[in-house]
Amino acid sequence: MEIKPEFKPKAIRSFVIRAGRMTDGQRGAFDAHWPHYGLSLFGGQLDSRTVFGNDHPLVVEVGFGMGDSLLAMAKAEPELNFVGVEVHPPGVGRLINNAAKEGVNNLRVYMADAKDVLTDCIADGSLARFQLYFPDPWHKKKHHKRRIVQADFIALIARKLQPGGLLHMATDWQEYAEHMLEVVHAEPLLVNTVENFAPRPEFRPITKFETRGERLGHGVWDLLLRRVQE
Repeated sequence: MEIKPEFKPKAIRSFVIRAGRMTDGQRGAFDAHWPHYGLSLFGGQLDSRTVFGNDHPLVVEVGFGMGDSLLAMAKAEPELNFVGVEVHPPGVGRLINNAAKEGVNNLRVYMADAKDVLTDCIADGSLARFQLYFPDPWHKKKHHKRRIVQADFIALIARKLQPGGLLHMATDWQEYAEHMLEVVHAEPLLVNTVENFAPRPEFRPITKFETRGERLGHGVWDLLLRRVQE
């Protein structure tokens, strides 16, 4: 198969495609395991029952990186179905390779633009939880327009959450955390579960990246919001 992310044309993206080198194992995972774990942006709206064979609650995570924490969550919560969205092939290859090795079946993956996936593939009111962990902060002011957390993106997520569904975001950049907080508080379909930032919930694993940052004195800010009951 051709190993590249799917997306529709748009002027501004929240990511750049990095030419990361793929290992033989990651490359081989696409041939061996993508037919089972892979989903296509152009496959239409996701039918969770058909894909997973059950009606378990659906969780979507955008930007799972190398996939270790997403795989850990899928293993820890077999009563949930997880869909990961990532544009970088090495991370996707690693995740599906490890998921296959460990026999994890409550996990599927889009290698595609997140906004496109949410718009075209995820039904309104269908998500029990949406996860966005450590997105690129685009810390230079001239690049802030590339940040994925913008009012239109949060409004899109809110529509995809079921009433009472959870939006969980985390960042290690305080300025971005404050930006996130401002954006989510302006979204009328969301209500914060605490006054501002929340303690890390047990379901989010601590990554090696996060542990290293904590040793260096870096903070991490979690936000937990619920879709209002209508």
